[in-house]
Formats: sequence, C-alpha cells, structure tokens
Amino acid sequence: MNYIKKIFSPGCLTISIFLILYTFYKSEIIWNGEKRDYYLIYYIISIILIFFSILTFYLNQKIKYYLIISFVSIISFLYLVEFYFSFRSYLSSKELLLEETFSEKRTNEKYDKRTKLEIYNDLKKINNKISMVIYPRSHLKDKNKILPLSGISNSKTLFCNENGYYSIYKSDRYGFNNPDKEWDQNEIEYVLVGDSYTHGACVNRPNDIASVLRTLSNKSALNLGYYYNSPLIEYATLREYLTSNVKKVVWIYFSNDIIDLNDELNNKILKNYLNNNDFTQNLKSKQNEIDDLVFAKLQIKKKEREKALNSVRERQNKPSLLFIKFVKIYELRNLLFSSSRSEKKLLQEFRKILKSTKDLTSKKNSQLFFVYLPGYLHYKNNNNSNYLSVKKIVNELDIPFIDLYTEAFGKEQNLKKFFTSEGEHYNEEGYKRAAETIYKFTKSWKSN
Repeated sequence: MNYIKKIFSPGCLTISIFLILYTFYKSEIIWNGEKRDYYLIYYIISIILIFFSILTFYLNQKIKYYLIISFVSIISFLYLVEFYFSFRSYLSSKELLLEETFSEKRTNEKYDKRTKLEIYNDLKKINNKISMVIYPRSHLKDKNKILPLSGISNSKTLFCNENGYYSIYKSDRYGFNNPDKEWDQNEIEYVLVGDSYTHGACVNRPNDIASVLRTLSNKSALNLGYYYNSPLIEYATLREYLTSNVKKVVWIYFSNDIIDLNDELNNKILKNYLNNNDFTQNLKSKQNEIDDLVFAKLQIKKKEREKALNSVRERQNKPSLLFIKFVKIYELRNLLFSSSRSEKKLLQEFRKILKSTKDLTSKKNSQLFFVYLPGYLHYKNNNNSNYLSVKKIVNELDIPFIDLYTEAFGKEQNLKKFFTSEGEHYNEEGYKRAAETIYKFTKSWKSN
C-alpha cells in the first residue's frame, strides 16, 4: 500500500495529462476542430483531474489512502456498468444476426453477400454511367461554392442492401429518387422530405413511400428525401426545389434527426437558409456543377472504401477491438454524453427550422404535414427518443401530426415483418404500411 501511495499522485497526473492531450488530438487533429462542442466535456474533466492530481501531492497519507480506496471503487463501478452495457450491445448484435438468418429462410432468397464497392465495380463493367448514393451531408466539410442537396442527375444509382438485394433507381433531372416525368405535372399532390426512409432505402420503386402514394392517390408525388438528411438540409431542400403547384408537403421525421442536426448547424451555407429568407443557391440551374461535385466525391469515397476494405475485414470480430472499446468505457460514455448532448438547444433550433418551413409552405399555398417515424429498435427497446418533445413542438406550431409510432405499427404483435433483416429500415410491407397511413390521414384531413 505504501508503494501505491507513492505512485498515486504522479500516476494521476500522468493519466490526466495523457487524457487532455488525447482529447486535443481527437478534437483538433482528427476532427479539425469541428466537434469542439462534443469534446468540451472531456476537456473540462481532464482539467479538473489535472488540478485534483496536483492537489494530491500535498495531502497527508491518511487522506490519500481513503482517496485510493474511493478511486478504485469508482473505477470498478464504472467498468461493471460498462460491462453490462457492452454485453447488452453484444446480445443485440447477435439477435440481429439471427433475424437476418430468419429473414433469408422466410423470403427464400439468396442474400447478396457482396460489398457495395464490389457490386459497384461489377455494375460499372456493364454500365459505365452508374453511380452510388452520395448523401448531401458528405459535402458539409468541403469548401465548395455550393452545397449539393441531391445526387447525380439522370443516373442509375446504387443504394443499399438490407433485403438480400441491392436497390438501384434511376435518378431524375435534379438527382432525386423519382421518375423524371413527375416534375412536368401541372399539379403535384405530394412533396416528401426526410432521410433514408423517405429516400427509399433499401427497396426499388414502386415500393418506396412516394411511389406507394402515387399508386394510392393516382396523383403525382415528388420524393426530395435523401439518405442521412436532417432538418436543416431538408428545409434547405424545400427552399430550393418546392414550387407553387404543390398541394401537400409531407415532412417525414426519423427519431434520431435531432441529434444529426448538430453537424448541419455548423455549415455556413446551411445557416444562411435559416438566417436569411431571401438566400438561395439556385441549385436548379446548377445541376451540371452538382453532378461534377458529387462525381468527384464519389471517386474520393470509392478510394476510401478500397483502402479501408481490407482493414475492416481484418479487424472484424477481433476481441482486441472489443477490449479497446471496453477500456475506453465506450458504451457508458455514449449513454451519458452523446445522447443528451445539447438536446435542449437542438430542439430550439429544430423549432425554428420547422416554423420557417411552415411559413415557406404557407407562402407557396401548400399544406404542411409532419410524420413521426420511429425505427424498429425504438419499439423493441421502448425507446421513443425525444418523441414527446418533438410532438409538443409540432402541436404548438399547429402542424398536422401523423403518428406512425402509434397509428401504423404500435399495435402490431410481429414488427419484424415490416422491417429488413438488419432491422434498420422498412421492407416493402413496412413502406406500404407507412404510406397507407400517410395517405389515409392526408385524404381525410380538413383545416379548421
């Protein structure tokens, strides 16, 4: 114990200095200072630990003894909690693997095991003009004069595989997942904005939400959704592409969109949409430039995938990676910091964005509808993240609220039949149920 007392203060100081240096490395070098808000809490903890470590040099041996006991107890408790959450996460992953096996047997389909890069290279040999989905968020850190809000136009676009096959769609004149003729309609019944669920991951037309709405209504529907979008990009998309011949605008909100909003608020171009009602990039007239930027990003992503593919395969399922995550208390930190970080502030920004969206749609003589869309894990774990907060904001803004959380899936005993084998997105049945609920609500809705 005497030896431990001697090394306690120098050890604490060494660890504290290492923590602040590591935090600086992650914040300023790895993330180029773009996630300082996230790492602020770690800076504060590190500085407190440094002052505490210096203080321990001047404490008497008895107090230092009790500090050591307390320190060991706290650390032991933290790692016990981390073990619990790590084990639970491991079991969830195993369960999803079992669900994937179940899905393959149920659908009697052979699952395409190729990576996206492998199938892209295979399809490229047949069609040189094929592209992959490059989401708008991937351009946020670029220093380009414009920020693309869509993909490459008039192109066969490779999307994703969660149903055993890779979904592919032909993009329209502006790079969205629509039949191009939808833009030529005299009147458009529906315009949809949202993230990957709205985009149509991972099914082919006519099984995405917009396509099902076209079938149900026998009217036009435009899909402006895109993978990994969050509220500010969705508002910017409406500012650029919403026309005055649209009857209904359907904002499809996924339950983690608030968290993803943080990165969008750091982009200068996107902030201009929020702070200046007259701001526009005139993206409709710049599709050739958008195509070039997205194609260039595609080449970068392709090289990154090629470089990382072997590394990922080598590291997959290695116990050492699980051990490193455990040592860094990964699961517990996510629970304490990531999920609740700045949520109050983000909700305030979300309210501002939604209010601006309502003003925009009113100006265009369109009716705005808000759809709350939770994922499978939110039902499975009974975790309806910020559901009540978002619903309160929508109701206060007097926007019709379509609650898929309760109306479409909440009463179902077997939710698996609506989701892909990975449990990430809807399958064809799930998209159909969502679209049917939206159609039924919007058809019967009457303004006060």
